[in-house]
Amino acid sequence: MLTIDKLNQYYGESHTLWDLDLRVPTGACTCVMGRNGVGKTTLMKTIMGEVAVASGSIRYADEDEVELTRRHVEERSRLGIGYVPQGRQIFPLLTVEENLRTGLAARSDGSRTIPERVFELFPVLDEMKHRRGGDLSGGQQQQLAIGRALVLEPRLLILDEPGEGIQPNIIAQIGEVIRRLMREDGLTVLLVEQKLPFARKYADNFVIMDRGSPVAGGEIAELSDALIKEHLTV
Repeated sequence: MLTIDKLNQYYGESHTLWDLDLRVPTGACTCVMGRNGVGKTTLMKTIMGEVAVASGSIRYADEDEVELTRRHVEERSRLGIGYVPQGRQIFPLLTVEENLRTGLAARSDGSRTIPERVFELFPVLDEMKHRRGGDLSGGQQQQLAIGRALVLEPRLLILDEPGEGIQPNIIAQIGEVIRRLMREDGLTVLLVEQKLPFARKYADNFVIMDRGSPVAGGEIAELSDALIKEHLTV
């Protein structure tokens, strides 16, 4: 579904992504891993168009293949790509319902109705839809951030460390929602996650990054202790 070739990105004089190649197969969950500062979040931002690329190709294929590097952020969302950034970035003074409605602006069909599927997957959002986002717990805010991405009814969902700073039971619930969306809705998932148990349980494939480039990858069963020690252990 997503094919990245020879991607290069700079922050000033700093070369952040180096001739990066990545394949995200349709209908699978691909987990990008690596120590802090290796370029994982930058990669997600380049896919969504939040930071510019110096060279390379990002091709997205749902029905037709599209070169994303020529598209604005809003266009990428309308193509069916949902994005949950690191740190959630919800609007704390807006209600849960208002936060969800902000995601509707990027729907390609112009619908202004929150899909019931979002409340089915995250019942707490229905229960608290009149509360302000800033009054929710960290785990509830993460569910809200994911729900906001899901109002698009995306074909590809990008999540940047969805388990960061939230309680284990909510992390497990998010993992089960991801697998359910893949199984029932045919969703493709690209995930950044540092928690090995989560990755091993919910991802199908893995890619390890180091210094802006992939250094290992394969099916999640191939994520060996040797690879973890070499590339992930701090």
